[in-house]
Amino acid sequence: MEATKIKEEVRRLLDRLPDTATWDDLMYEIYVRQAIEAGLADSEAGRTVDVDRVRSEFGLSK
Repeated sequence: MEATKIKEEVRRLLDRLPDTATWDDLMYEIYVRQAIEAGLADSEAGRTVDVDRVRSEFGLSK
C-alpha cells in the first residue's frame, strides 16, 4: 500500500478508536490490519492450504 493510503487508513483507524484508547490499543489495531492485508495478499497469490489438508496434518476431525 502506498504511503498516502496508509496515512489515510491510520487517520480512519484513529477516528474509530475511543478517546480512552491506549498505545497498546492502537498497536493491536495496526497489527490486526496488517495481518489481514498479508492474508489477503497470500490468498490472491495462491499461497493457501486446503482446510482438509490442514485438518489431516494436525489430526483434527471435521
